[in-house]
Amino acid sequence: MAQTVNQLKLYDRDFVAWCEDTVAKLRAHDIEGLDFDSLIEEIEGLAGRDKREVVSRLDVLLVHLLKRIYVASPYDYRGWENTIAEQRRELNTLLKQSPSLKHYFVEVFDDGWQYALKRVRKDYPDVKFPEKWQFSREIEALLDQEFWLAAEDLE
Repeated sequence: MAQTVNQLKLYDRDFVAWCEDTVAKLRAHDIEGLDFDSLIEEIEGLAGRDKREVVSRLDVLLVHLLKRIYVASPYDYRGWENTIAEQRRELNTLLKQSPSLKHYFVEVFDDGWQYALKRVRKDYPDVKFPEKWQFSREIEALLDQEFWLAAEDLE
């Protein structure tokens, strides 16, 4: 029990030192010396961090897709397209590293859509945005297609 108390103190005092110590103990298969409570907390935090990043990047992606598709401002197109490309790249990286996040991506899409719609309507009150996403909801499409070209064809 004394080691657990020691490890908790190290975790509270110096996170990097605690990580290094934990890695060394894991490599040595020193199960008795591990601070399981802190280790569990950190692993749960890692999963939560990736989920928060999916939500954040999806929100930014949808906001910029809405602007690029519906706001007539050619001066801004390049910047919006660059932001779209960056969010797509980062989302692709996350989903490749953790394919199980694809289910989460689908699960949070509607919330992301509502957030994006509210934000662009506030920023562009004179632009008519649709109530529902009018294009493919497939992850591959969301992370690749230039929906603004399809929207131009509809006009």
